[in-house]
Amino acid sequence: MKERLKGLEQKIGYKFRDFSLLEHAMMHSSYTNERHLPKEQCNERLEFLGDAVLELVSSEFLFKESPKMPEGELTKTRASMVCEPSLALCAGDIGLGEYLLLGKGEEATGGRKRDSVTSDALEALIGAVYLDGGFTSAKEFIHKFVLTDLEDKKLFYDSKTILQEMVQAEKGGKISYRLVSAEGPDHDRTFSVEALIGERVFGEGKGRSKKAAEQQAAYQAILCLKKQR
Repeated sequence: MKERLKGLEQKIGYKFRDFSLLEHAMMHSSYTNERHLPKEQCNERLEFLGDAVLELVSSEFLFKESPKMPEGELTKTRASMVCEPSLALCAGDIGLGEYLLLGKGEEATGGRKRDSVTSDALEALIGAVYLDGGFTSAKEFIHKFVLTDLEDKKLFYDSKTILQEMVQAEKGGKISYRLVSAEGPDHDRTFSVEALIGERVFGEGKGRSKKAAEQQAAYQAILCLKKQR
């Protein structure tokens, strides 16, 4: 496991002084439960800390980047930037799921690809970097892996809302989502969904939940509409 985690260090470009913090950040509660380890050995406390650091860094980023944005809009934007789907997307970019220590049950039910698990692990990793290298190191990590390609990320994780706004602005037809198929066992399903405007299919998407598949389909529909303009 240590060698694999050294691979994660290389990916993120940060070498831990206290390597046990990285191990701690990757330890899911299902792993500690299964091995009857103390509850505090799982990554939930680091996740709590990382969440606070992430909120501060993303708040400062928005405050400086959007000097005319009112408080209410700042709050709403920050919430969408650090929401579960967005963080899971960032975690996916560095393949964080493959480094997690999971219990057998969580492993068997697809925990490595579950948004809630990988987004929490990313926050725990931020907490670990903060404790190991201080605020500056954590800030650099967040800027490098979370606060990048924000326009593309917003387009992806908020695609249903953006598609709705685009279609309403053009006074287009009604948007609907049609489930095409659901394959695989209950614990590891893949849903296929089509996004329709009126009767016409504009996008197709796949995901581990209907909601994720709808977001993907909406994202493809947005790209399709932009091409037509």
